[in-house]
Amino acid sequence: MNRTGGDHVTSTPEHPEHWPTDDFVPIEELARRQGVKPIKSIDELAQPDLWESDEEYEAFLADLYASRRAGLA
Repeated sequence: MNRTGGDHVTSTPEHPEHWPTDDFVPIEELARRQGVKPIKSIDELAQPDLWESDEEYEAFLADLYASRRAGLA
């Protein structure tokens, strides 16, 4: 449910007409305010110790794939 009480969800960068304009901040402005910078290399995203074990990683993948298939039923 969104803040106006409806179930409408959008992925467009513009704010819906019914939202107050005084609280809308474009993504570029949010990034500037938070000091977010673009990555220079994909290596910056690498997390070598993200999974404690191969089993934990495999369980994550199994859950991910199952959740993707659930929407197909």
